[in-house]
Amino acid sequence: MLSRADNQLLTQSGPGTGAGGVLRQYWTPAALTQEISDGNGIVPVELLGEHLLLFRSRNGELGLIDRHCPHRGVDLCHARLESDGLRCPFHGWKFAKDGRCLEQPGEPEGSRAHQKIRTTAYPVVEKNGIVFAYLGDGDPPPLPGFDCFRAPGSHVFAFKGLWNCNWLQALEVGIDPVHASFLHRFLADDDPSEQYGKQFRDTAAGTNIPITKLLRDYPRPEIGVEETGFGLRITALRHMENGQTHVRITNQIFPAAVTIPMSSEMNITQWHVPVDDHRCYWYAMFTSFTAPVEQSVMRAQRLAEHSLPLYAPKRNAGNNYGFDQVEQETLTYTGMGRDINVHDQWACESPGTIRDRTKEHLGSTDKAITAHRRMLMAAIKKLQNGDASRRGLAGLRGPIAVDAIGASDQQDEIWRQVDQARRAACPWDAGL
Repeated sequence: MLSRADNQLLTQSGPGTGAGGVLRQYWTPAALTQEISDGNGIVPVELLGEHLLLFRSRNGELGLIDRHCPHRGVDLCHARLESDGLRCPFHGWKFAKDGRCLEQPGEPEGSRAHQKIRTTAYPVVEKNGIVFAYLGDGDPPPLPGFDCFRAPGSHVFAFKGLWNCNWLQALEVGIDPVHASFLHRFLADDDPSEQYGKQFRDTAAGTNIPITKLLRDYPRPEIGVEETGFGLRITALRHMENGQTHVRITNQIFPAAVTIPMSSEMNITQWHVPVDDHRCYWYAMFTSFTAPVEQSVMRAQRLAEHSLPLYAPKRNAGNNYGFDQVEQETLTYTGMGRDINVHDQWACESPGTIRDRTKEHLGSTDKAITAHRRMLMAAIKKLQNGDASRRGLAGLRGPIAVDAIGASDQQDEIWRQVDQARRAACPWDAGL
């Protein structure tokens, strides 16, 4: 359990807060490219407790600035887009993507007062379906070499979803390998070949065992946590009969992302991004190592479960997450449908928007959660002591995330071999 003060330090994300300061040292998803491309030149963005807007000027450049005009505070989501910025319709003040005030047309002829005006602005970069922002001080770091960034756009699908909970408890579900055997347990297995784009709907490598059955039959994995340059490598070993072991490798990419295997062909890199202290978005990039992603199919699958424009889940606390007791007894462990995002959402939202960690009792298999908290606390204290150095992600490739089965005496190598074989056949990756 944590003290109340430490819980606040790890969960608060606004300007001037502990975790908020650390999160601002890294590129953070701000919006889907789809949002700024669907006939919308201006999109409101709530990010790390700040009210911003993302715009694409008439010349195609993106900018992320304060949502409110620094003159009289009106909402610039109703501004006029121009070739090199946007113009406030209240008094005609014009702003560039870097926050500079370019014009004050109502001021006296020859006035240079606009040169002293600058609104808050942050660097942005567009990558494979997501617009990333850097809200920290100084120059932003280079984008890391994640698979989802190095792959061509044809092999990546991006989506997001809104949860009513703090970012940290959303992240902590993703670094908990045990929950998949229970929260995502299916009492009847579907045909994996008919479940394109669905996590855990796959057969274990080299077998005809559905992953859902394997997770159900072996609910006590041996958990290993290794600190790496990028964060944590998490190993879950499920020891099977006949000297075989299922190895599942997932990763916590510091401070707020995870990379997990979705299937033998696809990985997910997912960020948990604070809107404020009580709401967060998950942003996911699904990366294929084989054929191009069927983006329209995957988007339709997810829009069936989400409402635009906020990407809010249709199953939520207001309708009891679609809970059905008959289904719980016959089809799924939760009784909340077959979309595992709903299961995770319930697990994150039901403790309250900010979990009171003074009352929690962690188990031995929660070692990745405690390791991440220690890393985050250390980074906060380092920043508070004036050390702005960050965990280096620039040289990162991958990271490896895979499900593999092999001889138990080769469990330390089989996952690397499976990944190397996958990358050797990958059309866009020559291997790690």
